[in-house]
Amino acid sequence: MSKLISVVIPAYNEEENIIVIIDRLESIFKTLHYDFEIILVDDGSKDRTLSIIKTAAAARSNIFYIEFSRNFGHQPALKAGLDQATGDAVISLDADLQHPPEMIAEMLQKWEEGYEVVYTRRQEDKNLSLKKRKTSSMFYKLLSSLSDIEIEAGTADFRLLDKKVIDVFRDFHENDPFIRGLVKWLGFKQYAIDYIPGTRYAGSSKYNLKRMMKLALHGVTSFSIKPLYSAVYLGFILSSLSILYVPYVLHAFYVGEEVDGWASMIMTIVFFGGLQLIILGIIGLYIGKMFMQGKNRPNYIIRSTNILK
Repeated sequence: MSKLISVVIPAYNEEENIIVIIDRLESIFKTLHYDFEIILVDDGSKDRTLSIIKTAAAARSNIFYIEFSRNFGHQPALKAGLDQATGDAVISLDADLQHPPEMIAEMLQKWEEGYEVVYTRRQEDKNLSLKKRKTSSMFYKLLSSLSDIEIEAGTADFRLLDKKVIDVFRDFHENDPFIRGLVKWLGFKQYAIDYIPGTRYAGSSKYNLKRMMKLALHGVTSFSIKPLYSAVYLGFILSSLSILYVPYVLHAFYVGEEVDGWASMIMTIVFFGGLQLIILGIIGLYIGKMFMQGKNRPNYIIRSTNILK
């Protein structure tokens, strides 16, 4: 009996890409000796994405869909697909074809060799704008320097997970999960494959600078308390430096001179005021995450699906 491979694809406003990615996957699996299913997760799309997915699912018995009640985000959409997958291995990739489906054959080969996690590392695309490349570089540098887990530059949500990894992953109920970090934290036998991203078939990227930085902060605060330690160390350093100013003040008071530096004092007050707000913001992020986790709300709400369990 052939092994079953589940392919999970989150989709948000990808109406022009759905049929193309399905056709590419079908073409690839025709050359492989595996049964396969495709699970498409509609993350509250505002275009015709859902209707196209439903039409494709009605025409093919191995295509399934999950419709969210609203937009919950890429990571919850990915988790929903992984939660529902039943394959011996599960492959996740984006719908825009920047994750080349042709790599699936190599991923499956490494899986057959005994690797339980086969993940991908995106190589720098010289065709991308300088701003986009710098944003991506900043994202991974921030994660690496502040997180307790090592997330390699270019690591993507294009990966293969063995069924035993999925069984463990389903037990995670973190609020707003950061899946790249969770997979790395899980361990198991992992193997990395480098790839050059394909050209987006249609539509535009959903990740701008603001969303990338938000994802980086979320990743750091999900797996490390290093920012809190950094705030403490910074406080000690600045307090120690401020002591150097004391001898000058005492001397001026003793000889009856006016203490100069009104402008520098105002700048110092503004600087320390901003620093305090940053530190309070860091603390607030951790408290906020505990607050949201304490509510124990689901990561997503399924409005409709054709998956029967």
